[in-house]
Amino acid sequence: MFTPPVLGFAAASGTGKTSLLTKLIPILKAHNLQIGVIKHSHHDFEIDQPGKDSFRLREAGATPVMLISQYRRAIISELPADADISLAEQIALFPKAGLDLILVEGFRHESYPKIELCRPSLGKPLLYPKDPSIIAIASDQPLSITAALPCLDLNDPQAIAEYIIEIFLKRQRD
Repeated sequence: MFTPPVLGFAAASGTGKTSLLTKLIPILKAHNLQIGVIKHSHHDFEIDQPGKDSFRLREAGATPVMLISQYRRAIISELPADADISLAEQIALFPKAGLDLILVEGFRHESYPKIELCRPSLGKPLLYPKDPSIIAIASDQPLSITAALPCLDLNDPQAIAEYIIEIFLKRQRD
């Protein structure tokens, strides 16, 4: 089965990964690209609500539980607390039909193409020196870096989208 190109956004918490993605996705969609997103969370979360049928079925021990309507579908699978979650496994399970690009938020310690987001004011070390899979850096301030990586303006989602379309996706097709 065809797997669309995968591009991640890696940074320390609070750098603005989700905020950037919410601006990038409409720009990419305006270029007729179908976009999927995989977001890694370090927190426990609930997507259904106590008292609802899907919650009650999962509480009774069913896993996975698929909740479906004419508008959307959700599959809820319980994972062991000590599960080793890999991006490759999530991509294998991800519905890919019709997608042109899968954007990933998180999984920064795995090896796959990523744009590093940097806000020097946060005082966090850059990831690129220890991560050869970083293909560009988007920062809200000019950086003096030693690597030959493209430096993008974190506050210019249009320019980042152009990089994704004109450089990243074209390289994936070649």
